[in-house]
Amino acid sequence: MVVALARIFAWDDLELFAVLNTVTAFVYLPAWIVAVVALFGRRYALAGVSLVVVVLQVVFLWPELTAAQPVPRWAATAPAIRLLDANVYDENPSMAGYAREIRQVEPQLVTMEEATPIDARQLEHSGALADLPYHLDVARYDPRAFFIASTYPLSGENVVFYDYAPLIVQTTISLPSGPQSLWVVHTTAPFPSAFGVWKGQLAYIARLLRARGPSRLLIVGDFNATWGNKGFHSILDAGMIDGAAARGDAFAMTWSQTKQPLPPLVRIDHVLTGPDVAVTAIRTDVGPGSDHRDLIATVAIRRRT
Repeated sequence: MVVALARIFAWDDLELFAVLNTVTAFVYLPAWIVAVVALFGRRYALAGVSLVVVVLQVVFLWPELTAAQPVPRWAATAPAIRLLDANVYDENPSMAGYAREIRQVEPQLVTMEEATPIDARQLEHSGALADLPYHLDVARYDPRAFFIASTYPLSGENVVFYDYAPLIVQTTISLPSGPQSLWVVHTTAPFPSAFGVWKGQLAYIARLLRARGPSRLLIVGDFNATWGNKGFHSILDAGMIDGAAARGDAFAMTWSQTKQPLPPLVRIDHVLTGPDVAVTAIRTDVGPGSDHRDLIATVAIRRRT
């Protein structure tokens, strides 16, 4: 109940509760058990309080669970690209698994967070990028590194910094059907020491988005945030559609795949689309050597008239 009240009256204002809000799908599950046991034990006051918590969880999850919608009709005949997005982990010693995945998936666009120049060189030397000749990277040897590879030319590159570190890589993909704007995002994790920076980054992305407008925009990457977080909601409220939720995959979790025996419990990696762009299919896959699962999506782009 304390977590629920913090969500209502101080949404993401306190670090501990902001982190708990990322796991809204699970943090309230004990209340369901308590409600059932209390009802059978005729402890009606306890059952009533537990049922209030259960209802609040459903209310919190409802927007994400009801975000599923049919694929737009125009997408059936629109040109499309296959996308592979991955936070590869900056201390990942080998890109052999990702090279193999790229050859299997055959994406036209690869976006990677935490991909250092060493990682990029490994991918190039493996031959996996043979059909992805256009590259853009933010060459760093820390988690703020980025790497993009594309079948189609990239232009207008711009790196947006926040708190002296890269936050967004902005570029335009020159598709045969016309230019397509792309933002690749990687925010700082809120815990254990960057709560204020994380909140500021999400708010900054939302401000940039409102200033630009969402039209014909594709945003991908590691947001370190879920629908349970206020900052991520502000990005969606600026006009973006969450591809996984739109396709009914709200529980396709992406982090962490290294906390065995637990499965990934949060979906912090996202493919977001503005008007005239749509995710028609999306799935996760094992990120070899990373704590994140990858996102593989087919993205349709509406023809310009």
